[in-house]
Amino acid sequence: MCIANFFVAASATMVLPFLSLYIETFGNFTDAYVQRWSGFVFGITFLVAFFVSPFWGRFGDKFGRKKILLLTGYGIAISIFLMGYVQSVVGLFILRFFMGIVTGFVPMSMALISAQTKKEEAGRVLGTLQMGTVSGGLIGPLLGGALADTFGFTYTFLLTAVIISIATTIVFVGIKEKRMVNHDKSKEKRSMAEVMKLIVTNRILFITMIISFIIQTANFSIQPQLALYVNQLLQAENIAFLAGLAFSVTGFGNFLAKRSWGILGDRIGHEKVLLLCLCLGGVFFLPQAFVTSLWQLVILRFLFGVVIGGIIPCVTAYIRRAVPLSVQGEVLGYNQSFRFLGNVVGPVSGGIISSVWSISSVFYFSSALFFIAAVALWITLNKESTLVKKNKDSQFLNIGH
Repeated sequence: MCIANFFVAASATMVLPFLSLYIETFGNFTDAYVQRWSGFVFGITFLVAFFVSPFWGRFGDKFGRKKILLLTGYGIAISIFLMGYVQSVVGLFILRFFMGIVTGFVPMSMALISAQTKKEEAGRVLGTLQMGTVSGGLIGPLLGGALADTFGFTYTFLLTAVIISIATTIVFVGIKEKRMVNHDKSKEKRSMAEVMKLIVTNRILFITMIISFIIQTANFSIQPQLALYVNQLLQAENIAFLAGLAFSVTGFGNFLAKRSWGILGDRIGHEKVLLLCLCLGGVFFLPQAFVTSLWQLVILRFLFGVVIGGIIPCVTAYIRRAVPLSVQGEVLGYNQSFRFLGNVVGPVSGGIISSVWSISSVFYFSSALFFIAAVALWITLNKESTLVKKNKDSQFLNIGH
């Protein structure tokens, strides 16, 4: 599953670096037109996925997660294959829209592996699985850009579709899903309203959903401006490469640390690790606003990547422990929806803030989000601990009487 996630993540991100360049091949457009539609084409996939992810999770819980993996995997491959032959911006937009509908492979893979894993080992296993996703996301943009320069856009789309199809076929052949039987028939089926009530009434579960949104918003807020920020630090011809270095080093730190954070969460509690990662995320993000050289930015981006590497596996492992097995896929789908929403809100908010004030202001904004999330989680954990203590004291008094 880790190998399949690597290929899917790498292939899905291969086409992102040159989407705007691909749009330019459809006609003689102004720069403003290309920039505007690049944003639409990029964002529509995440926006649609925000609404669709919970349904994929629900279908996976009901019909089997492996079936949904095959459906979404081959669906992504078909949409990317057709992108290689599209001849208009609107056509590309429609295919990216369709890709958003079938974007559910990675979260569904986490739901599948989570359901097959013991609760005590969930953090370590999910951290390992996430390493495949992150490493694929790191290599994908670099490989996609090189292929587009060498062979052209069409062949890059075709190769991407073939790789995703192979990864999906690996799942079909190599993964055997063990369906867990729920003997309590009264709790076997829940409506979407009941699942949402379950999320809202569980304080820690609900705040982890909000944290998923905040982290993606903070992390994506600086990405559109990163090349401009690097350009402010130094004047060089290869700004795009240097900006890519500053971007990729975060993912590299993320890749190195994910499994270790998951193991630590299994040992001391995923809520505690999540709180620690949020605090350190703000600590390493804020100084990026004050750097005076590229190497300072690279070091801070690497350290930032290390600490946020523990957030996704710890959130997923907590959901694995706190949510009934019959609705885990749907709850993970809601969590993925919050992340997709952050992918859309982050770049927009970062662009607005940088245009009104400065690029450095984006770091202030995102750091504040990390600290706000940490405080919210700390308050929630304290309230939950106090409530548990009161219940135990009440039970003790009742036994005494």
